[in-house]
Amino acid sequence: MQTLDNTLAVIMGGGQGTRLFPLTQQRAKPAVPFAGKYRLIDVPISNCINSGIYKIAVLTQFNSVSLHRHISNTYNFDSFHGGYVQIWAAEQTGESNSWYQGTADAVRKQLFEIKTTGVPFVLILAGDHLYRMNYAAMAAFHWKKDADVTVAVQPILREDAPRYGVLKRDADERIIRFAEKPKDEKMLAEMISQPAAEKPYFGSMGIYLFKTDVLCELLEHTNYDDFGKHAIPAAVNEFQVYGYSYDGFWADIGTIRAFYETNLMLTDDESPFSLIDEGWPIYTHARFLPGSEIENSQISHTLLAEGCWIKDAQISHSVIGLRSQIRKGVVIKDSIIMGADSYGFFRARDVEEKGIPLGIGNDCYIEGAIIDKNTHIGRGTTILPFPRGTELDAPNWTVRDGIVVIPKNTILSPGTHIAPS
Repeated sequence: MQTLDNTLAVIMGGGQGTRLFPLTQQRAKPAVPFAGKYRLIDVPISNCINSGIYKIAVLTQFNSVSLHRHISNTYNFDSFHGGYVQIWAAEQTGESNSWYQGTADAVRKQLFEIKTTGVPFVLILAGDHLYRMNYAAMAAFHWKKDADVTVAVQPILREDAPRYGVLKRDADERIIRFAEKPKDEKMLAEMISQPAAEKPYFGSMGIYLFKTDVLCELLEHTNYDDFGKHAIPAAVNEFQVYGYSYDGFWADIGTIRAFYETNLMLTDDESPFSLIDEGWPIYTHARFLPGSEIENSQISHTLLAEGCWIKDAQISHSVIGLRSQIRKGVVIKDSIIMGADSYGFFRARDVEEKGIPLGIGNDCYIEGAIIDKNTHIGRGTTILPFPRGTELDAPNWTVRDGIVVIPKNTILSPGTHIAPS
């Protein structure tokens, strides 16, 4: 029966997330805090719930404890609803004792669980993208075309094509050819789907809707590791594969640069994506925190989460996460402060005498940085951005593509100076 009630969403959450290191040093990529109060995994799960898909499985493997904790504490449906968000962790079985080798291999290793659900349709999603999509519209397209596989595609510019898996559609919207990150001029000319359009190419969004029996047939007797590189190109040659066009905002935030820029984009006056949408909310763990307390501070173009204490500070074009403590004389520009899991020596008058405080100490200057959770930044610390493309690794800090990243639980001594020489 063609209904979303008979659709299972499978969200990829198991990779090492090396492109987001050191934010993934102690957590899975989908568990990385985002926009002050969310986790990356909240985006695809919220899209599922808002679309009417309530059977959801998250495939996990690497540094997965905090991701498991977040999901189990957040997504609990009542007994009458019939929905669930399950964790499908990598495991040793009689058939396999290896880790997931890629997205397609991860799904292959869980085909038994997929078959057990009895659903006729499986929706494959990534855990590190930002977008709002009504999957019901994609499913309706899939059923109308009687597609074996439907790939969500987005029109892209000529200059962006070499960064995408590019799909060529015919007049009936069927995908007839696939090229992974094409750079050859002849290949690029052959992959144009909309010759007269400003965006003549279609790039894959990494969102796939399968008939379950087709998914099983595609994976059971093959060794495809990845959907984008292996399984989808093979499916184009063997099955009825269609491209569903999506013109809304979509961003892959799987690198430090993309993560940084997408977070700060949310603070802009003309941001193409807003977290404020009463009809399509992004859900997350419900916390019982007070409103943020701000004393004698100047704050502009900033996302400010709840439970913060900010005193005599200047903050601009930044994201300030849960329970952030920002003290007197601090200046923060173009930065992401992820906050903390507790308050520590919250607001104690003699806090400097008891050691380096949790949060940002007095008279710090921070620009162009990502400060992970539970960090202690000593008084008078200076952090400045490096030239774009710079890659450095120091004992207590890292630079990725010019962005300074202070890892989770780091303690920086008073007077620390991190800046280009």
